[in-house]
Amino acid sequence: MAAVVLDGTKIAATIRAEVAADAAALTAAGVRPGLAVVLVGHNPASEIYVRGKVKSCEEIGIYSEKHTPSENVSTEDLLELIADLNRRDEIDGILVQLPLPSQVDAKKILMAVDPGKDVDGFHPVNVGFLSTQRPGLVPCTPAGVIEILKRSGIPVAGQEAVVVGRSDIVGKPVAMLLLNANATVTVCHSKTRNLPEVCRRADILVAALGRAGLITRNFVKAGAAVIDVGMNKVTERAEFDRLFAGNAKREEAFRARGSVLVGDVHPEVAEIAGAITPVPGGVGPLTIAMLMANTVRAAKLRRGSRVPELSST
Repeated sequence: MAAVVLDGTKIAATIRAEVAADAAALTAAGVRPGLAVVLVGHNPASEIYVRGKVKSCEEIGIYSEKHTPSENVSTEDLLELIADLNRRDEIDGILVQLPLPSQVDAKKILMAVDPGKDVDGFHPVNVGFLSTQRPGLVPCTPAGVIEILKRSGIPVAGQEAVVVGRSDIVGKPVAMLLLNANATVTVCHSKTRNLPEVCRRADILVAALGRAGLITRNFVKAGAAVIDVGMNKVTERAEFDRLFAGNAKREEAFRARGSVLVGDVHPEVAEIAGAITPVPGGVGPLTIAMLMANTVRAAKLRRGSRVPELSST
């Protein structure tokens, strides 16, 4: 039996509606949540991401502004901009779009963001809050993974979860969120021995390694929930055939564009998994939705408002 496809686009739309209602209530009370996005230089992919974030703010009712320093900006000048945004009370969230140019000390910039405005959830203070289960701002993609599981009715407590990938952005925080939700968690990486065998133990398998189609059917226990965080562009014919041979719809797209997107999970896994997120349309849409949720959450936390358990914010 084919896996149930977990519709991230639909779940994201529900969250966005909830966040919009929260933002409207705050605005009516005299506090309009505000997000500042810092985009350095002219990276085409980053510009697309930022446009999407600004558009989402407009749709949801969050005030937003975009700062676009030159690609030649110095670390010192960027630190001054961050300091100014930290001081401004109408700005609740600060997002520094990565990557930054090579002459900029990215770690220093990210550390300079006020933890209360760190809507990416990367600051060590927020990492500490996550690990000790205190109210804070959680990285957007990992938070989206948990929302997909919860809103799809997939149990987490008592389940065995395996996370493939140990990045600070996805792997580690999603493992901590799963642990906080009472799963038994194993984190795998490039040095893990017998990776397929370890993955086959999972009731919940999260793939976040950044390698196209790495997770094949022999990595997956029958009936497992598989969450694919990967987003990889396939341009080589041989690689396409390995992943999508016989898929007429994908073949048409590949011929038309010269590339297709695929996650870290091979499409054949849908034949054995109990539930699976598609790429695109799975985890991706949740990332911006959770950024909006974090901005509203930051507005509440900064003003001492009572913040409920994560439903929308």
